[in-house]
Amino acid sequence: MNITIKEKAETMLNNKLAAGQFLRVLVKEGGCAGLTYDAAIVSEMKGGESVVHTAGVIRIVTDAASAKFLDGLVIDYSDELINGGLQFTNSNTRTTCGCGQSFNLSGFPKVVDGKCKI
Repeated sequence: MNITIKEKAETMLNNKLAAGQFLRVLVKEGGCAGLTYDAAIVSEMKGGESVVHTAGVIRIVTDAASAKFLDGLVIDYSDELINGGLQFTNSNTRTTCGCGQSFNLSGFPKVVDGKCKI
């Protein structure tokens, strides 16, 4: 799986992650383009989750449903007042919404009537 963690995101995660913690990244239906990334720093994996990327002490976990949307993911960090925090972009993105918070990937599910069709 090809996931890139940019320098600012790596620095922030190295400072925030305590021993035994990892970054959970999930893809959920939402937004006007159909899909959104959801991330949280957690210390316990849920059933069906696995580690999909490791960079030093940073581990990224996800579930099987989200994993297929993470190849090509780039994680960056912004400390801007508006839209600050972890930033997720994907080289496979076909469309995004106007605010950039949701996306649809080329070759992946289509959004029909606001629902993701796999």
